[in-house]
Amino acid sequence: MINMEPKHFLCAVNDGVATIALDHPERKNPLSFDSYAELRDWFRALVYCEDVKAVVFAPNGGNFSSGGDVHDIIGPLTRMSMKELLDFTRMTGDLVKAIVNCGKPVIAAIDGVCVGAGAIIAMASDLRIATPEVKTAFLFTRVGLAGCDMGACAILPRIIGQGRAAELLYTGRSMSAEEGANWGFHNKVVPADKLLEEAQAWAVRIVAGPNFGHMMTKTMLTQEWSMSIEQAIEAEAQAQAICMQTADFTRAYEAFVNKEKPLFEGD
Repeated sequence: MINMEPKHFLCAVNDGVATIALDHPERKNPLSFDSYAELRDWFRALVYCEDVKAVVFAPNGGNFSSGGDVHDIIGPLTRMSMKELLDFTRMTGDLVKAIVNCGKPVIAAIDGVCVGAGAIIAMASDLRIATPEVKTAFLFTRVGLAGCDMGACAILPRIIGQGRAAELLYTGRSMSAEEGANWGFHNKVVPADKLLEEAQAWAVRIVAGPNFGHMMTKTMLTQEWSMSIEQAIEAEAQAQAICMQTADFTRAYEAFVNKEKPLFEGD
């Protein structure tokens, strides 16, 4: 069973939509060792949770996340052994894997500061809604590291293109909301006072659809990255044949025949 009362981030579930947020607004919501691990475990458990059908990752106090905490994470990292460092970087990567493989659509509602690991969480989400004030930066090179963190070199080019991703990852500069929208990183830009309302409305609309089908869509979006066109077409044929055996497919047909709106139940 998924933990609906986590210790290191906020979580509320209503009508199948889980709204989560980091919980240190006074510091622009940095990630700690504990919040990394708990978020990883939470998203892993989400695969088996029938009560949650979509996730909104929300800002808190006007900011999404300032990334890894300077004092709680970056300082200790400078004193770790290679094995300890690799354990940490694999753990942070596991958070991205958990988000990508959780089987549920994830919507990032981005406001204010969205940098470092915070930008990675937004990147790993399925959909991104931003405010005009948001500044997104993959600033790893600005702290002496490589831009290839937590899957950034694999995922970001697929969203905004190789050249644009290279620019952001080499320079660590901020991407504005306008750039993000023009480049396809942000699906929509809305005023800050409408952000959470809009993100939750998107989630509610998704939850009203065929949730087994959504799971298959998310699975194929991820798996087809490493497939040839021929393999992808065959994989989609198998996935769609499976979906055609669901009761939701039959309900949709019967509703169409009766000129009614289908009510999907995810089975």
